Amino acid sequence: MTSASQTASLIHCELQFTATQKAGKVSALWLQPRAAYAVLVFGHGAGAGMRHPFMQTMADRLAIRGVATFRYQFPFMEKGSRRPDSRATLLETICSAVEAAAKVAKDLPLLAGGKSMGGRMTSLVAAEGRIPQIQGIVFFGFPLHATGSPSSDRGAHLADVKVPMLFLQGTRDRLAELDLIRPLCGRLEKLARLHIVEGGDHSFHVLKRSGRTDEEVLEELAGTAGHWIARCTSGVFAQSV
Repeated sequence: MTSASQTASLIHCELQFTATQKAGKVSALWLQPRAAYAVLVFGHGAGAGMRHPFMQTMADRLAIRGVATFRYQFPFMEKGSRRPDSRATLLETICSAVEAAAKVAKDLPLLAGGKSMGGRMTSLVAAEGRIPQIQGIVFFGFPLHATGSPSSDRGAHLADVKVPMLFLQGTRDRLAELDLIRPLCGRLEKLARLHIVEGGDHSFHVLKRSGRTDEEVLEELAGTAGHWIARCTSGVFAQSV
């Protein structure tokens, strides 16, 4: 939770930017601690928007650690649709979001990523060399394959990403079998770090019998991401585990 004193030290506002010429404007949320040292351009997943409790909580916890966030909507979510946009629209929106965040962030280092789809789409844009402004990518659950159809095909493009990547993956994630995500990260060598969240599913929920709480997992995610972002922006690449 964010205390009253911490809230008072935050700069936060809602703004809009043009996602694509055809899709028009979408909303974004800027949250910046006054002593911020980096910015995460933070995309949501396929099933929930930028105001989802996970997105909000992670933004709050990253702010405590000095990381500002630029959360944004994809056009389909802005319109209230449950059907994600075409890949071309998603990728162009990410490019626009990074450009919009850069204007607000001024001289702060930029990273990008997101929850599930938001993170994977960000890596596709990065693999194409379209967001050279960013210094790293954070995946809150990389969706490597469909449920029940294990494959590494969706991760093939990661070999073309030229910036450090942090993979935060739960042991019960049915969209990323650990037997597949581990060797994938291993092939990426020094550009990838894999952090395993014991008991977490794709949404990072844990079972009661695990002896852990969702709050503890969220704190682990924010702490790991914050530490990695600090190392990344200081030029120290995290190693794969």
